[in-house]
Amino acid sequence: MDNINPTLPTATFRRLSEDQTNRLLAAALEVLERTGVRLFDEEALALLGRVGVQPTEGNRVRIPAELVERALKTAPDSVTLFDRHGEPAMPVGGHSRFYGPGSDCLYIIDHRTGNRREAQLKDVVEGMQVVDALPHIDFAMCMFLPHDVTQRVADRYQMEAMLANTTKPIWYVTTDLSGCQDAVKMAEVVAGGPQALRERPIAACYVNVTTGLVHNQEALQKLLYLADRGLPFAYVPSTQGGVTAPVTPAGALVVSQAGALAGLVLSQLQREGAPFIMPGWGGNMLDMRTMVQPYADPDKRVLAPDLVHSLNLPMFALAGCSDAKVVDGQAAAEAALTLMTDTLCGANIIHDLGYLESGLTGSLVQLAICNEIVGWLNHFVAPVDLSDEALALDLINEVGPDGTFLESDHTFDHFRERWYPDLFERNNYDGWQAAGELSLAERAVAQVEQILQEHQVESLPEDVTAGLYRIRENAEQALGV
Repeated sequence: MDNINPTLPTATFRRLSEDQTNRLLAAALEVLERTGVRLFDEEALALLGRVGVQPTEGNRVRIPAELVERALKTAPDSVTLFDRHGEPAMPVGGHSRFYGPGSDCLYIIDHRTGNRREAQLKDVVEGMQVVDALPHIDFAMCMFLPHDVTQRVADRYQMEAMLANTTKPIWYVTTDLSGCQDAVKMAEVVAGGPQALRERPIAACYVNVTTGLVHNQEALQKLLYLADRGLPFAYVPSTQGGVTAPVTPAGALVVSQAGALAGLVLSQLQREGAPFIMPGWGGNMLDMRTMVQPYADPDKRVLAPDLVHSLNLPMFALAGCSDAKVVDGQAAAEAALTLMTDTLCGANIIHDLGYLESGLTGSLVQLAICNEIVGWLNHFVAPVDLSDEALALDLINEVGPDGTFLESDHTFDHFRERWYPDLFERNNYDGWQAAGELSLAERAVAQVEQILQEHQVESLPEDVTAGLYRIRENAEQALGV
C-alpha cells in the first residue's frame, strides 16, 4: 500500500459550470462595451482616453473587451499579505481561504450587558485584541465605526487602533483619498518605509464603489493612488438588485462584476502588474418586503467566486454574517451556512465574520462563535490521511475483536489530531449542568471576556506609536477638527 497517495483532495464545491461562468463573463463584457459606466474622475477618464476610449455624455465610457483581456494578462493571479513582523501570512490566490471580521458597524452588542449601543473607539481596540487572540481569525478589520471621535478623521483612529492592537494583516476602509493616504503612511511607519510596505504589504484597502455602473470620485482616486504605488486593494461596487441592477441574481451579478472589471482595467492602465483583488460576492438585492439588503440569503452565494476563479484572480469575499438582530440560533445558523459555502468554493479573503443586523451591528461574541465554526470547517476540508499509520491495519489485527484500542500507543499518539471544540458543547447532561448550564452565546461571552482580561497584544515600539499619532494629529489639524 506504500504506493497509494496518503491524502485525498481538499473538499471543494462549485455552483456554476464552465459554460455558465463564460456566459456571465460575456454578459459583463457586453455591459462594459454596450452600456458603459460613468466615471466621476478626470484622471480616470484621461487614462482611458490615452488608449482610445473617449467619454460620451460627459463621463460615460464604454470599455472594449480587449482592454479587459489585456488587463487580465498583467494583473497578478495572487497577492501575499504579511504580518507586522514582515512574515508572509496570507498567500491569497487559487482556492486559499482566510477569515476575518468586517468594518464600520454603527452599533455593537455589548457582551458585558447584552445591549445594542453605538460603537466607541474602545470597541475597536477591544475588537482588535479579540482578533489577535482568536486562532482561526487570519486578518483584522476595524469592526466598528467609533462615534466618540471626530467623524472626519474616524478612519485614522481606526487604522491607528488596528496597527497598534494586532500583529495580523489588516484590511482598512477610508472615506476619501486623504484618509487612504494617511492609512498608507501609517502602514509605512509600521512596516519600515514605502519600499518595505510595497514589498511586504501588511495592510490592504477595501474600496467601496457607488454601483457597478456609477464610479464615485473617491473610489477612483483611491484606486489610482494604490495602483500607482503597487499596493493591494479590493474594488467592490455596491450594487442592489431591483434598484441599481436587475433583481435577478444573474443580472445583479453582471452589473457588479462589470464595474469591478472596469476597475481592473484602470488599475492596469495606471500600473501594469498592480495587485488587484476582485469582489467575491455580488447578485445582491433588497428584500422587497422590508427594503433591507439581506447579507445571508442563499440565491447569490458562490456565483461570484465561481466567476472570479475562472478569471484566475484573487477575491475578497463575504461570509460569517447574519441578518439576525441578536446572537441567537439564526445568527449561528446563517454564519455557519455562509461560511460553509465560501469555504467550500475557496473564496480567498472571507470577511464580515461577527456581522449582525445586515451589517449594521457587530458582536465580539458572534465573532468568537464564527471562529469556532471556522475551526470545524478547517478540519472538514483538510486532506484525509490514508497512510498506513492512519489505516492502522496491523494494530486492528493485533487488538482483534476482543480487545480495545483505548490503551494503545497509537491512540495516545493520534487522539489530539481530531477536532476538539472550545465553545460547542460535548459533555453529558450532568457535566453540562455542573458547568453552569451555559448556552453557546454565554460560553462565547466568557471566552471574549477571558481574552480581554488575559491576552497581551505585542506592543509597537514607542517611536512607531508616536509616528502613528503624529499622522492622525496632522490630519485633524489640516481638517481643522
